[in-house]
Amino acid sequence: MILREQPIVVKLIWAVLAVAMLVALVTGRWSLAFVSVATLFLSLAPGVLVRRFGVHLPLSFFALITVFVFSTIFLGEVFDFYERYWWWDVVLHGGSAMGFGLIGVLFALFLFEGDRYAAPAWALSLIAFAFAVSIGAVWEVFEFAMDQSFGLNMQKSGLIDTMWDLIVDMIGACAGAVVGFFYLKGRELGGPSALLADFVAANRRLFRRFR
Repeated sequence: MILREQPIVVKLIWAVLAVAMLVALVTGRWSLAFVSVATLFLSLAPGVLVRRFGVHLPLSFFALITVFVFSTIFLGEVFDFYERYWWWDVVLHGGSAMGFGLIGVLFALFLFEGDRYAAPAWALSLIAFAFAVSIGAVWEVFEFAMDQSFGLNMQKSGLIDTMWDLIVDMIGACAGAVVGFFYLKGRELGGPSALLADFVAANRRLFRRFR
């Protein structure tokens, strides 16, 4: 992964994490050092993993993943954005659910080698919606497991927090599925549709029947 090829926002985030890690090591703030390293590692992991499977991750995808990881772990936990701003959790849950909805569309297309007419657009979009909601449900189980096993407070207010997270996940997943539906119909809706187009174009061999 070549640094100079990365978007400016990715370079800035990596720079912030590097500075935070150095400051933490000098001042003995080991928790901050750990979070900084973990955030940096998680932001790099998707690009490394997909290449091992022969998948090319467009820069737009990689930038969004990096921003999400940075916002969730570093800003959310280190600077306590979840407590400072009530809408922080909503935006991240909704945004990630929409993202997984788009990934679900790509997954459904991949199963048919890119043939958008192999099944009705609504069926492929339904698969994408179910995929995104399932990811959200698995995350809530993970939060529960962490709270029970390590005494953390990832669920915040417990059942109420979990249910609102799932509701927001469903809304975001629905939005991603709707974007996917119109994309499959040949009607792009701007930004999110462009992400789908970028990924398909970068991995044409996986979507041989796409037209």
